[in-house]
Amino acid sequence: MNKKEIAIVAITKNGIEIAKNLKNKLDIPTNKKVEIFAPSKFINNDLSISYFTEPITQKMGFFFTNYNSLILIFSLGAVIRLISPYLKDKKTDPAVVVIDDSAKFVISALSGHLGGANELSLLVAGILKSTPVITTAADVNKTIPVDLVGKKFGWIIDNYENVTKVSAMMVNEEKIGIFQESGEKNWWPVDALPKNTSIVNDMDELLDDSYKSGLIITDKLIFNEHILKKSVIYRPKTLVIGIGLHWDTTKETIENGIKNVLEENHLSFKSIKLIASLDKGKPVKGLDSFCKENRFDILLFHKEILGKVDVPNPSEIVGKYEGTYSVSEASSLLASNGVLIVPKRKFPPDLTVAISRVKND
Repeated sequence: MNKKEIAIVAITKNGIEIAKNLKNKLDIPTNKKVEIFAPSKFINNDLSISYFTEPITQKMGFFFTNYNSLILIFSLGAVIRLISPYLKDKKTDPAVVVIDDSAKFVISALSGHLGGANELSLLVAGILKSTPVITTAADVNKTIPVDLVGKKFGWIIDNYENVTKVSAMMVNEEKIGIFQESGEKNWWPVDALPKNTSIVNDMDELLDDSYKSGLIITDKLIFNEHILKKSVIYRPKTLVIGIGLHWDTTKETIENGIKNVLEENHLSFKSIKLIASLDKGKPVKGLDSFCKENRFDILLFHKEILGKVDVPNPSEIVGKYEGTYSVSEASSLLASNGVLIVPKRKFPPDLTVAISRVKND
C-alpha cells in the first residue's frame, strides 16, 4: 500500500490556525504533500482544509493507516488514547508528532527514528518557534541510533532482530566494534564516534569477548555464527549487476543466474544497487519483470558506449550479434563507476552475469 505523506489534524480554532501556518512553511522544506484535516463543525470557504464528519475516534484509523506522518494538534493524552488501537511496530507505524493548542511544545510521540518523527519535530519546532521534545535515548545521549545507520543511503538491516539489544548496549555505553568494508563512509563523523565504540580493521576482532556487540557494514555474506549473533549487519547498496541476455530470456532465468553468482561469491542480494544492460531499443520482458518485482533501478547503455569500455573478457560472438564485444561486464563497470569484482559468468544459452562494486570515497 502506497501511503500519502503528511496529514495535519486540528480539532480547535487555534489548532486550525497553527495548521495553516505550518502547512505553508512545510511544503517546501519537506518536498512532500501536506494536507490539513479538521472536524466539519469548522467548515468554511477555506479550500486548503479537508473537513470530516466522523468522530475523531473513528477518523484516526484512516489517518494512521493512510499517512506516513501525522501532526496532531491536541493533547498528548488524547493522542495516546486515539492511536493505541492501531499500533503495530516501529517498522510500519507512521511518525506521530503532537503539538499543543498554543504551539509551545512539539513532541515526537511515535516512530521517532525509523518513521522520522524526531526529524519532523525539530523541523516543525523551528518553524513555529516552539520547544521540541525528543525522548529517544540515542538522541538524548547523542550516540549512534542503531536502527538509523545508513538509512539515508538506502542501507538495509539484514538481521533486525538484533537491533533492540545492540541499541541498549549502545545507550548503556558497552564496548562496541564497528567494521566497514563497503558503502558510504560518511554515515557518521569518524572524529565524533561515541567513546564506547571503536573501528576494527578485521571482522574477526569482534570475536573478542571485550566487544559486547558490533556494527558491521558489508555487502559480503557472513558465516560466523558468533559474530552474527552479537552484531547488527547493514547491507549498503554497492553492487551493480551487469546482464547480457536474449529477447526471450525469462525472469526466472535472470533471477536464478544472479542469485547463483552472488552465492558463489558470498555476496548479498540485499546490496544490489541497480541492474545494467544493453539498450535494445525496447524493454526486454524478462529483465523488465525482474527489476519491477524487486524494485531495482535499471540503467541501459547504447552499444556504441559499451563498445568503448575496456573489459577482461570481450566476446567476438557478442560483438557479432549485439554490436559490442561486451554487455554484462561493460554495463556493470559503466553503471558502477567502480571495480569489476566478478567477471562475467555464462549461463548458456541466453544469460551472462557480471558484478561491479561502486566506488565509495
